[in-house]
Amino acid sequence: MHVPTTSLIIWMVTAVATSGVIFRPWRIPEYVWALGAAVVLVATGLVPIPTAIAAVAEGGDVYLFLIGMMVLAELARHEGLFDWLAMYAVQHAKGSGRRLFDLVFLVGTLVTIFLSNDATAVVLTPAVYAACKAARANPLPYLFVCAFIANAASFVLPISNPANLVVFGSHMPSLPEWLRQFSLPSLAAITMTYLVLRLAQRREIAHPLAERIEHRALSEGGRLCAIGVGLTGIVLLVTSAMNGPLGVTTFCAGALTLAVVRLRQRRSPLPILRHVAWGVLPLVAGLFVLVEAVAQTGVIRTAAHALDALARTSPSEASWVAGIAAAVASNLANNLPIGLVAGSLGQMAELPAQTRAALLVGVDLGPNLSVTGSLATMLWLVALRREGENISALQFFKLGMLVMPPALIAALLLL
Repeated sequence: MHVPTTSLIIWMVTAVATSGVIFRPWRIPEYVWALGAAVVLVATGLVPIPTAIAAVAEGGDVYLFLIGMMVLAELARHEGLFDWLAMYAVQHAKGSGRRLFDLVFLVGTLVTIFLSNDATAVVLTPAVYAACKAARANPLPYLFVCAFIANAASFVLPISNPANLVVFGSHMPSLPEWLRQFSLPSLAAITMTYLVLRLAQRREIAHPLAERIEHRALSEGGRLCAIGVGLTGIVLLVTSAMNGPLGVTTFCAGALTLAVVRLRQRRSPLPILRHVAWGVLPLVAGLFVLVEAVAQTGVIRTAAHALDALARTSPSEASWVAGIAAAVASNLANNLPIGLVAGSLGQMAELPAQTRAALLVGVDLGPNLSVTGSLATMLWLVALRREGENISALQFFKLGMLVMPPALIAALLLL
């Protein structure tokens, strides 16, 4: 079949950009690859300037959501909230590695649900590492918990993963509808992830831990931050229940919490803002343009029509195909661009709610197969390297092959 030259160039540029985002050759930041590719496509006329601007503007709610969550997470890290939670878990483990495993899993689940999977991967991971060192425990089993629960619990609520906003966009289900659709699948995914991880790491977590751990009280700033996080979760749940804009609400909640804590301390918020990973925003913007460029080649529309036709004849089969395809593709090209593609599929065809839900499950849960599957897992890997821990892609893949498929199958069965 003849492929137009323009389509071929778009695919080549997109492939190079995706590889750059995933593997970061020469340590060039992810956003440079995505944004650079978008600029190339616009400069060569392959993507018209108005189309590119519209694609970037489409992510407005996602940018605001990311800013709010990143500010909250960085403030919580700076005020020692995550360190306190990790040390609290070690103290209450009472020398038991198995109990520590359970507590870290619980803390990771809660942080993912209410602060998003990126917070678990980026901020909780170093805290867990430090706590494990204090307890004289092999940190790897507990660090793996941070990585896998960050994806497994990321569709409990709409706010648990930025990819959720990308997949549904302006068609985000109301909170009651979301809970009705995803409560059982997310519970199944979390449970299967816990059981398989617990079994796979049973020997490592059987070793006793140091029982006498210094546990400092949470500072006033940490307490205020914890209150802010809790109130943010409540406000976001109410906003979601009322089908309101999650991005603006998250941004306002993060800004307000930062302002209250720093005003109370009579300190400038700039040190907090300087440490926020702002590169995520141009990364997402660049990916929006790349997905729009790929859509111009017609491949997404073709896939949408094929999935729509399958859904008309066999809704159940369409859901399985959608979920598994999204999960596999997320590991080949990262789940953020695949989430954008999944969102485009939903806009181009009137897919059943079950099929769109399966796409989201695949996008959120599929990345537990490889270190390149999600931005959260890649950031987790960077956090480990900063602590001097090295986990190879093969090592993660071997464990991912045990953990991800049962969780995905269980979640899709209960949709």
